[in-house]
Amino acid sequence: MSKVTTYNPKKVTCALGRHIVSGFADDSFISIEPAGDGTSYVVGADGEIARSIDPSNVYTIKLALLQASATNKYLQKMYDKDKKDGTGIFNVNIADLLGNEKFTGSVAWVTKPASWARGKAQGNREWEIAVGEGQFK
Repeated sequence: MSKVTTYNPKKVTCALGRHIVSGFADDSFISIEPAGDGTSYVVGADGEIARSIDPSNVYTIKLALLQASATNKYLQKMYDKDKKDGTGIFNVNIADLLGNEKFTGSVAWVTKPASWARGKAQGNREWEIAVGEGQFK
């Protein structure tokens, strides 16, 4: 018998500080990628290889939200606070409850505001968040 797995986007949760994200876009709404160089290498003239392991645990999160999502206001507020006095940091907790996957980070900040556009139908806004010391659990 084949193994059956289930994914349900309603079982993906995202908390930014005390704010629970809502109004996700209808396609790919969360992406997380390492911001560092990972493992790099150089090759000497004689062919010897030296590796360097980047110690950074900084990640970049991209959140795609509906234009009317209340989370847009929260993220703009945190960005504005950060620009004003450096207090726009928050923690991050993202979990796929069915897949038992979790990403956390104790210090995160909005790198820049999402682009703003209007059209005939509601569009999406994509936010970029940097996370220091992020980790998958």
